Amino acid sequence: MVTKGGKQTLSDDVRSRLRSDILSGRLLPGSRLKFPVLSAQYDVSVSVLREALVRLAEQGLVRSEPHQGFVVTPLSRETLSELTEARVELEALVLRRSVTEGDLAWESGLVAAHHTLERTPYTAADDDSRVDDDWAAAHAAFHRALLAGCANQRLLQMALGLRDEAELYRRWSQPLGDEPGRDLAGEHRRLLDAALARDPEAAVEALCAHVRHTTELLLAAADRLEHDRSSSPT
Repeated sequence: MVTKGGKQTLSDDVRSRLRSDILSGRLLPGSRLKFPVLSAQYDVSVSVLREALVRLAEQGLVRSEPHQGFVVTPLSRETLSELTEARVELEALVLRRSVTEGDLAWESGLVAAHHTLERTPYTAADDDSRVDDDWAAAHAAFHRALLAGCANQRLLQMALGLRDEAELYRRWSQPLGDEPGRDLAGEHRRLLDAALARDPEAAVEALCAHVRHTTELLLAAADRLEHDRSSSPT
């Protein structure tokens, strides 16, 4: 297998660069990934590029379309709206139970997860249009900790599964959401405070507002992308 620097394959390197370009919005949702253009841009063969795209398809970042090649996963209004509705319903149920059933160990884990999130830079050091991978991991860990007090493991895993499914949309909220002044830290602090106060209604209200805010930003972005496509010359 072709290696680069003796440690990772050339395909790994290209996949990492493509992933960064997708998550930063440099490759827009729904855009067609043309082999000749990408081969020249990333200076790799079509076979290396295809291997990288297949792996990105496994992660849900791109789609393979019969007889047409690959496209960046589209920003679907219908999918996002349905996913948000399902998340709000299920995460609200799980969070209520977590806040009322969680013990001292749950509280301690939640505080620690929030501390890590609060101290981790939101955007990548080399690209402020892209959410930093460490922040994304800390964000996921905080929300897992928030829900972890729920004793019903089936409900908990279902809620976490929906959160995982929404990860690509969350990543796109930074480059595409067009709200540079959003107070994410304040939103997370309100979630923490309500949970530690053992106030399930306040916690659920804060969570639903948090989730829906991201969705509203991305639905507006989807409208802009659709307008740009329809108005561009063919």
